[in-house]
Amino acid sequence: MNIAHWFMVTTPTPDAGFDPNTVTPGWVGFVAVFFIAIATILLILDMTRRVRRVRYRAEVGEKLAAERASGAAEPTAADGTTSGATSSKSAQEPDA
Repeated sequence: MNIAHWFMVTTPTPDAGFDPNTVTPGWVGFVAVFFIAIATILLILDMTRRVRRVRYRAEVGEKLAAERASGAAEPTAADGTTSGATSSKSAQEPDA
């Protein structure tokens, strides 16, 4: 048998008693596809939340690292306060 033979062979016609409803998935198939679609949507929403949360944590981590780096560059006074800030005790008027 060669390839030309396969092209020349006629396709058999379906039986006269063929019922197209016997090959449909029916309500069971609809329910299965429906639950798979709902599960997919819920997974997409959950993954979007998780990715957003990771991105926000990374942004906050970068901001904290930048604040630490800028804070480490500022000289501190002997009492632990930064040179530009005054302590709350010294900013108040003395008690009489």
